Amino acid sequence: MKPIHLALTPAPTSAPPLSLYIHLPWCVRKCPYCDFNSHTAPDGLPEQRYTDALIRDLEHALPHIWGRTVRSIFFGGGTPSLFSSAAIDRLLTAVRTLTHLDPFAEITLEANPGTVEAQRFAEYRAAGINRLSLGIQSFNDQHLSALGRIHSSHEAHQAIAITAQHFDNFNLDLMYALPGQNLKQVTEELRIALSYQPPHLSCYHLTLEPNTPFYLNPPSLPDDDTAADMQAMIESQLAEAGYEHYETSAFALPRRQARHNLNYWQFGDYLGIGAGAHSKLSSHERILRQHRVPQPRAYMEKVEAGAETGQHLLSEQVVDRTAVGFEFMMNALRLTQGFDTDLYTERTGMPVSLLARSLDQAEQRGLIQRDLQRIAPTPHGQRFLNDLLQLFLPETSGAPS
Repeated sequence: MKPIHLALTPAPTSAPPLSLYIHLPWCVRKCPYCDFNSHTAPDGLPEQRYTDALIRDLEHALPHIWGRTVRSIFFGGGTPSLFSSAAIDRLLTAVRTLTHLDPFAEITLEANPGTVEAQRFAEYRAAGINRLSLGIQSFNDQHLSALGRIHSSHEAHQAIAITAQHFDNFNLDLMYALPGQNLKQVTEELRIALSYQPPHLSCYHLTLEPNTPFYLNPPSLPDDDTAADMQAMIESQLAEAGYEHYETSAFALPRRQARHNLNYWQFGDYLGIGAGAHSKLSSHERILRQHRVPQPRAYMEKVEAGAETGQHLLSEQVVDRTAVGFEFMMNALRLTQGFDTDLYTERTGMPVSLLARSLDQAEQRGLIQRDLQRIAPTPHGQRFLNDLLQLFLPETSGAPS
C-alpha cells in the first residue's frame, strides 16, 4: 500500500472508481419542491447546440481522466427524456470514442412519466441506456397535483409498463409525507409500486428546500410522528418484500444496487459535464472539485467561447485536509452498512484516527457503531443523520489544520 499522505492537500492512495455524470437541465415545468439545477424548457429546445457543448466540455476534461475507465454513466436533470434518442446516441458515441468505457458499465437515464413514449424508450435502449430511473413520485392524482407534477396516475402506470418492456433494470422514485397524505395512502402507494416488482426503489421524504416555492409558501404536511410512522412502514414492508435498505433513501433487490450512486457514497470520483454539473477528480497529488456554470445559455456560450480556458467553470478548488473528513463522512454515512476503515484511508490518503474525537462523540451519543474494520450509522444515526454529520464539520471534528 502507498504511504499515507499527511500534507495539507490530501490525495487517495490509489485511483478511485470513476463515473460520468451528464446534466440535461430542462423540464416541461419546474416543480415547486425542486431545488435542483433545472429550468423550464424553451419552445425550441436547443438540443443540438447543447449536445455540441457537452461533447466539447468532455473533450477538454479528458486530461483529468487520462487512462482511467469510466464505470458508470448517469443522465440526470432536469428531464433527460426530453432529449431525443438521437441526441443520447450521439453523446454515448462520443463517450465511447473519447474515453475508456467499461463494456459492462451501468448507464442510467432519468425520465418522467409525462415524457414517456414507447418508441423513444426502445431507441434509448438501442443507443446503450441499460437502466431507467422513473420519477413517479405518487400514484395518487390529488398528491401529484399538490406536487405540481405534469403527469397523471394513469400515465405513471403506463410509463412503468413501457419501461418494463425494454429494461430489466429500472428504478422508481416515490415521495412520502406529502401535503394531505396519511399512512394508509402511503401503504397503498407502496403496494402499487411493488406490484411492478421494480429492481430498485428510491423513497424520499418531502423536504422544504430553501429557494423553492414550497419553502416560501409551505403547504400543510404530515407532522413528524406521522412522517416517522410512514418511514418505518416503508422500511418494514420493503424488507419483507426482499429489498435491502442499503442507503438512506435507496432500496434494492439483491445485486440491483445503483452502482453509479454507490460510487458517490463511497467517495469515488466523478466527472460532471453540463450546466451546473459538479465533479470530484483525484490524482496522486490532490482531490479537485469543480462546479460548472449553472445557467444553460451561459454554459453553452462559455464552452463555445473556449472550453480550454475554463470559462465554463464557476469554481474549481482543491479539497484541503480540514474538509476531507466531512466530505467523506457526508457520503459514506448514508450507507446503512457504513464503510471499511481502510476505505477512508484509500480514498482520502488520511488515517481515520484523525477523526477520533468526532467518532468518540458519535459513538457515545449512539449514532454510530464501530470496530477496528468498520464504521456504520446505527438506526438512531440513520434517523438523525444531520446531527451525526455535524460532528464531522471541520470546526468540530478536531482534525488538525
